Amino acid sequence: MQVKTWAGCHLPIITPFKDDYSIDEGGLRKLVNYYIEEVKCDGIVPCGTTGESPTLDHEEHARVIKIVVDEVKGRVPVMAGTGSNSTREAIEMTKHAADLGCDASLQVCPYYNRPTQDGLLRHFEAIAEAASLPLFIYNIPSRTGRLIEAKTMIALSKLDHVIGMKDAAGDMMVTMEIIRGTRNGKKKFYVLSGEDALTFPMLALGGDGGILAVAHVIGKEYGEMIRLYLAGKIAEARDIHFKMLPMVQTLFIETNPVPVKEALAMMGLPAGKLRLPLSPLKDENREVLRAALHQFGYLKPKAGSGRGIA
Repeated sequence: MQVKTWAGCHLPIITPFKDDYSIDEGGLRKLVNYYIEEVKCDGIVPCGTTGESPTLDHEEHARVIKIVVDEVKGRVPVMAGTGSNSTREAIEMTKHAADLGCDASLQVCPYYNRPTQDGLLRHFEAIAEAASLPLFIYNIPSRTGRLIEAKTMIALSKLDHVIGMKDAAGDMMVTMEIIRGTRNGKKKFYVLSGEDALTFPMLALGGDGGILAVAHVIGKEYGEMIRLYLAGKIAEARDIHFKMLPMVQTLFIETNPVPVKEALAMMGLPAGKLRLPLSPLKDENREVLRAALHQFGYLKPKAGSGRGIA
């Protein structure tokens, strides 16, 4: 696929599991079609944080990507999570994703190793040199223990294959410095929000959209918010931002993707089990989530039961 733009609302799709914790391949195919046909997402991102990638072995990782690529059938771009804290492993997985037909790769900042900024630069340079896929750099220090500093991201933006970032740093000063430092580069450098509640502010700074876990539930609304903003209808986009903010906060009431998978189950969509070390949503938080889904109209009461169904 020749991707014309990476702007918009991209879905970091969950990995649905069966009761025996194996991959629910039929459920995954159903989700892909639902989010393309019904929600109108602008792209699918398999094997990200929301897809519980740390619990997938290499064979499962490749299988999930293949299923997604096969089911998408070129309707939207596929950006596969192929990052690792091992540079050699990240290169291998990125090459494999290219062979499977992905359109781009999402490269998480190496976790646990805590490399220096020079080490981060060398890590991503090595992947960019070895792989043919366009790369998005994923900055999420709350999970990795290391911030990719603005000067490092700006340097990375000058590499041929690095075309954007997923920004979940949660620091708007860093975001502003990166956008200021990349906006006049030789090629377009996409800034996609990975901090769902900050998507609208990032658009205001010059961002291009997001890779958003909340799109599993409010993808139509967030997609519309992004489209409106990019079309210059800022007030209308802002209204959606504030209207949806309580739902966004509820979907992060516990560690992602725990509330998202619970919400999908309530909505009658394939979600299934969580793999350890993630555990089910606490009972009190489940009721908060159920109430929010009812309030926003994503659940309808089942006659005589008081329980929510799709």
